[in-house]
Amino acid sequence: MRTFTIVWAGQLVSLVGTNLTAFALGIFVFQQSGSVTQLAIVLLASHLPQIIITPFAGALVDRWDRRKAMILADAGAGLGTLLLVALYLTGSLALWNIAIAVAISGLFQAFQWPAYSAAMAVLVPKKQFGRASGLVQLAEALGELGGPILAGIVLAFSGIGLVFAIDVVTFFVAVAMLLIVRFPKPVKTEAGAEGAGSLWHETKYGFKFLIARHGLLALLLVFAVINFAFAFMEPLFIPLGLSLTSEAGLGTAFSVAASGMLIGSVVASAWGGPKRRVLGLAVGGALLGAAFAAIGLYPSIYWMTATFFIGMFVVPTINATSQALWLAKVEADMQGRVSAIRRFAAQVAMPLAFVLVGPLSDHVFEPMMADDGALAGSVGSVIGSGPGRGYALFFVVIGVSVMIASLAAWMYPPLRHLERDIPDVVQQGEPQGPESPFTEEPGV
Repeated sequence: MRTFTIVWAGQLVSLVGTNLTAFALGIFVFQQSGSVTQLAIVLLASHLPQIIITPFAGALVDRWDRRKAMILADAGAGLGTLLLVALYLTGSLALWNIAIAVAISGLFQAFQWPAYSAAMAVLVPKKQFGRASGLVQLAEALGELGGPILAGIVLAFSGIGLVFAIDVVTFFVAVAMLLIVRFPKPVKTEAGAEGAGSLWHETKYGFKFLIARHGLLALLLVFAVINFAFAFMEPLFIPLGLSLTSEAGLGTAFSVAASGMLIGSVVASAWGGPKRRVLGLAVGGALLGAAFAAIGLYPSIYWMTATFFIGMFVVPTINATSQALWLAKVEADMQGRVSAIRRFAAQVAMPLAFVLVGPLSDHVFEPMMADDGALAGSVGSVIGSGPGRGYALFFVVIGVSVMIASLAAWMYPPLRHLERDIPDVVQQGEPQGPESPFTEEPGV
């Protein structure tokens, strides 16, 4: 676990910088344009290159040293931030070149998660999968918490240029941590050997591997649906928040809400997640949907912060439980490809959400919830009407959709019985057979 802990610390620092820049850029773009559509364009530019290259990135990660793949990802993402620094210093920051810079970062970040996830399979003992996944969620939470706080302080006393400079430094720290460690090579397995070949063949085999395992494929699709729903929310948090408070107040609210993820991550890393992991995912998804639907019910930044806090508290256990399942059920030399396909499936529909969210919020939901809008006298009597309440209604609709999807997933037998029907893989250094010291009791 020592090597994993060093890598984790470097990625934690990098995540703080990434969230710092993302939050500050979101405020900058929305304030410059006053349009959710413009903000969604930047998000689309960040995600689309990542989505396109991710399946191939996973196959390459399985070929390469995972440590070097992570170094490539961090260094390349840093190049995108350096471009933002150059644009700021020359007074050239505009929507189109911001989109180019975040696209460059996104392109390299396509390698980061498959490599990180695959590294966990060889660095972490099986009995610690749940806790290690919880630590990864803890790092995400600290990034979510620290980024907005730091962004609020920097934007108040300096400017977005300093935000970019800090982000560049965090990338250097992450790379430095990776340079001082070494990763063991994964043992070759039958599945990995069968999938070996050209890059195109290895990429296709990752999909074939999942299609043959209906429970894992269903788990993948459930998270894809949930991520698609939440992709609509991502561009709406800042406009909804700014309709209720100032930039500084919004930064504070985000940080307080993100502390829910921090506390939830501590719980997840100490607990390791529920014994019946699939049931835990279904219940957790329903709770998450309910929390985010509740965000739109009352026009108060305090209410938004409290309900957002509850949702963020649930997220780490959901993600850590899912990651522990994937680590336990997928061979180490297949982890890169499978992790990349997971990321691809989770994100492939997000561009559609980013394309639709601007027109829907600006020209459908907001007008309907205006003081003289079509729903002002009905839905507006419950959640309020006026500026920002269309965004609020959008949250309610999406949150309810996630609740339904999570509960419906539990009704699908291959997913419900995944833990029973798909055996755990044998980990590196683990003796085969029933005498393995890593054998876990089935959940009850």
